[in-house]
Amino acid sequence: MDLRIPPHMSVYADKHNIFQLLQSLLSGLLIDQPDDPIGHLIRQLRRSRSDVPRVVLLGPPAVGKHTVVSFTGLTDSNVSDIMAVQSHKMPPGRVHAVSSCRVSQGWVLEGIPQTRLQARSLQQAGVLPEHVVMMEAPDDVLLERFQGRLVDPLTGDTYHRTFIWPADDAVAQRLEEESSLSEEQRTADLQRYRCEVTGLTSAYQNVLKVINCDQPHTDVYQQALGFVRTRRQYRTPRILLLGPPGAGKSHQARLLSEKYKLVDVCCGHLLSSAAADGSVLGRQIGLHLDDGSAVPDSLVLQVLEERLSRLDCSCRGWILHGFPRDLEQAQRLQESQHQPNRVLVLELTDDVCVQRIALRATDPVSGDRFHALTHPAPSSEVQNRLKTRPEDSTHTVTHTVSQYRIHTAGLQSVYPDAVHVDADQDPHTVFEALESRLTEGVT
Repeated sequence: MDLRIPPHMSVYADKHNIFQLLQSLLSGLLIDQPDDPIGHLIRQLRRSRSDVPRVVLLGPPAVGKHTVVSFTGLTDSNVSDIMAVQSHKMPPGRVHAVSSCRVSQGWVLEGIPQTRLQARSLQQAGVLPEHVVMMEAPDDVLLERFQGRLVDPLTGDTYHRTFIWPADDAVAQRLEEESSLSEEQRTADLQRYRCEVTGLTSAYQNVLKVINCDQPHTDVYQQALGFVRTRRQYRTPRILLLGPPGAGKSHQARLLSEKYKLVDVCCGHLLSSAAADGSVLGRQIGLHLDDGSAVPDSLVLQVLEERLSRLDCSCRGWILHGFPRDLEQAQRLQESQHQPNRVLVLELTDDVCVQRIALRATDPVSGDRFHALTHPAPSSEVQNRLKTRPEDSTHTVTHTVSQYRIHTAGLQSVYPDAVHVDADQDPHTVFEALESRLTEGVT
């Protein structure tokens, strides 16, 4: 007997950030390992604030990290203190000095970590950033910025004769030349960073945003600020994948389900399975499938309700495609207990849709599928025995795509915040675009 979890439980947890709260409390217990864990949890709940920034700025020398920090107004935890944490030389009472800032004004950490090992050490010390901004620029731009750098002896702020000049004349008058490094030393520093950047990226991949800094520093700051203002929500993925015939929904759903362990819910496959199980509901569905008529929405929703309520969907999340197809179906799905929390739309022109479907055929001997343009048969022998399904004819596909377009406006009215992705690219590029949308922070 299948174990079913009431679907409203995960909906409630998503709405009230229960998963995020549990992760925060559990990580605090594992890091601090208090003697009184229950009391520790109570104190954490009383002082918990999820909106306090905890930011790490990464990037090569001269990319402008300190300039961005000067805009934030948050605590700039300096390198020497953090290095003491990393090397375990800081007294026990100060080991968590940086992480404890999260309950007050927050912090921005720049200049450290410089290696993956340092990143892991910070994590072990409880310094867990909510956002990591990796600032990037070409080496020739960075080497140019090294020249003409000036330092305010009172504040330590860095300026540049060309790129950044202080608005305050009093500050400008007291600027001093920065102690210069040789070009060989600068190049060596850049190369050292380039060797470590892959490890740093992997250490923070789930909270990372890369920003191109070969632009005005105010633009860089605005991009960083926009990212820091996002809040990651730890939600059970309930993904709806829409798009016209031929857009690659089944292929992309399979890739996403394999990587993120989601349940791949194809409506067409569900109906076929139901028709074959011999149940009363299955026999009703089978009658419609046999004569080629549309299965009534009420029957489709019964099958979906049963599948999406199973334990694997409730715990792992799901990705649904093949339903809904029109406004009424979308509204009925929204009225159920299984509303999607992410909607992705694959976009493709009508001509490409028809080309992708009408030119494909199947080898009845091997079962392999081929396409006249993108994946032709390996020999004339195979080519001669290929079979094309009646529903893949140009006329039928054109009609099906036309029907999809008729209902597009209705679907968009139900899902105005859907993310649209260009599907007229190679499948790997489309997958990367979908993946990036799934892992973005949520405001």
